[in-house]
Amino acid sequence: MKLYFFRHAIAEDASATTDDYHRALTKKGIARTKAAAKALAALGVSPARLYSSPLVRARQTADLLAPVLDVKVEERSEVAYNFNLQTIETLIAGLGENDDVMFVGHEPDMSRAVAALIGGGEVTMKRGGLARVDLVQRQPLRGTLIWLLAPKVLDRLKR
Repeated sequence: MKLYFFRHAIAEDASATTDDYHRALTKKGIARTKAAAKALAALGVSPARLYSSPLVRARQTADLLAPVLDVKVEERSEVAYNFNLQTIETLIAGLGENDDVMFVGHEPDMSRAVAALIGGGEVTMKRGGLARVDLVQRQPLRGTLIWLLAPKVLDRLKR
């Protein structure tokens, strides 16, 4: 099973008028996500499930990726805050080995989850970046880092 971790794209700064939940993507964030979606499709990324945080910026990111990757967005609050190995284990329970999964969420949880999944080390996911981890075992949950792509790399891949 391949697990994809996509950190939401560039969003508005927090302000007095916009709370954290409702922060939307910027024009640059939207453009980069569209480019990333095309790059991922070209790379053959085809998740059976796409789980998104319900926060606006993550959901917008997921909604831009989903039609290009031909997958339905499933909004899950567990992907918003405290996303971790237990969350991943719960969300992939019952899925087959060929049912790849994508998570669209936030920092620092995305990086921490990837690091824990691969057995430690420092992982930093940029806004609009993607990590791919291939599972090697489910009990306990462990995987191998295959990709850690910055948004600038995804920008180049779309060409």
